[in-house]
Amino acid sequence: MKQLKIAVVGLGHRGRLMVKLAKEGFDNVQVLAACDLDADLWEKKQYLVDRPMKEVLPGTKFYTSYDQLLEEQGSELDLVMVETGADVHAKFCIKALEKDIAVFSDIPSVASLGEAKALWEAEQNSKAGLMTGANPNYAGFTNTIVGLFERGLMGEPFYLECEYVGGTMGELSDDSPILAHSDWRRVFPAIRYCTHSLGPFLRFLKENLRYAICLGTGAHVVPTLPADDMQAAFFQTESGVIIRLLRNRCDGKIRAEFGHHSFRGWGTKGYFERVDYRNSKTPAVIRFQSTEMPGTRSLTELKAEWMPEEYEGNAKAIGHGGCDYALLADMFKALEKGKKEFPISLREGLRMTLPGIYAAKSAYLKGEKLTIHYPWEKEFAADVEKYDAIKEY
Repeated sequence: MKQLKIAVVGLGHRGRLMVKLAKEGFDNVQVLAACDLDADLWEKKQYLVDRPMKEVLPGTKFYTSYDQLLEEQGSELDLVMVETGADVHAKFCIKALEKDIAVFSDIPSVASLGEAKALWEAEQNSKAGLMTGANPNYAGFTNTIVGLFERGLMGEPFYLECEYVGGTMGELSDDSPILAHSDWRRVFPAIRYCTHSLGPFLRFLKENLRYAICLGTGAHVVPTLPADDMQAAFFQTESGVIIRLLRNRCDGKIRAEFGHHSFRGWGTKGYFERVDYRNSKTPAVIRFQSTEMPGTRSLTELKAEWMPEEYEGNAKAIGHGGCDYALLADMFKALEKGKKEFPISLREGLRMTLPGIYAAKSAYLKGEKLTIHYPWEKEFAADVEKYDAIKEY
């Protein structure tokens, strides 16, 4: 088994948990370096981890300068885990790729069209590649939904819906340990955090999303914030498949008892729904009906677990019901074989990220219908010039 040498940049709650899982869950992973502007995140015990990170990662060198980390450790590294805020992933990924170091990037992949262009070009010119950290793509319920389509039970999809409302954080106070190092959550346009919802659909929807229309509510719950409390978008492919997405602002102050990770959709041969309650006493469930399977013409219930079936019973499989472990396991297997090809590529990350950026622009433009392009398309460069200059609130 090849030994893999990695570093992590960003030691907020997500970074702490993911690098801890990488070290403790995989015998062939060595964490050479960690980086954050805030040295307290290394020296002192923090939320969700029972001891200081310097004790979790003994022998790991800590940096407050990412450039210094890459300069001193870059020649030894196989991969950098980018666990910074959702608004600043790209620049850290680009610097690693420019040194031919593979990257694991949490989602959303980029915060602007210009960043998408720069990141795409950096990977195209690098000997290394990028793994997109879209953990809902690994969820057991995602595998179940995708399986319904791959087995032909749904036929061809024509209308899909998804919601990500509430979240597990509950009502966060301004001094919340999560918000303490996550200022982006207060001002990030809600629809830009669309990847958890679009990613599962894009696993079976082979077309790119081509059009976006979005409206926002304005800020009512916390009127001093610039970002909308909620945003609702319609996306459409060139063949006419529609996706409706409802998303709340990421600071946890807009909650719901239904719709945390809910999905439903209609195909030419069937219908499915994943109903997700925040109430732990009412487990989530998938229901479907199909004209192609005897006994399923009325709604039939299936498991709707987070845990990927292949990792059930694995004590190391933790993090979002085992999805984080599955994500890292697949990435490390790919990394052992080379530094370029990963299960969820940068291309897939941009397919699930860029529609949200266009939708946020649409919301600012009062629901104008925008055409979505991608960095591998010739029209994209003009969109960078046209839309990056438009505000989002």
